[in-house]
Amino acid sequence: MGYLFFSTVVFILLLIFTALFLTRPYWLPYTPFLSFRRSLYTPIPTTFHSDAEAGLSSATFDLSGNITSEDDRAGLDDASKAEVQKIMKKKKVTFDEARRMYVEERFKKNGIGTDGRPRDPKFVSFS
Repeated sequence: MGYLFFSTVVFILLLIFTALFLTRPYWLPYTPFLSFRRSLYTPIPTTFHSDAEAGLSSATFDLSGNITSEDDRAGLDDASKAEVQKIMKKKKVTFDEARRMYVEERFKKNGIGTDGRPRDPKFVSFS
């Protein structure tokens, strides 16, 4: 008898949670105490103008020329922007410093030294 009661309760709860999950776009805006999840998401800018507004521009990496010429390209690379923004938030550094850290990390992953030369011991350069 206990098994029948337990399985009925579990089935009813499963139906309720499924209905809540499927209808969450309708009731979620009315629950401000659950809005902490939305604050963790930062949309990635998609144009040069929004890149500049998001702080992805500086004196050494100036996007104003792209903005004034009304460049219709999509802006900076989305994956790189997300990574640079993550570094800026995590380490609380400026855009230039975060960009430098990102480039050095990419160099390290690809076997390139901080001076720009390959780290391959078999590398031969004629200069």
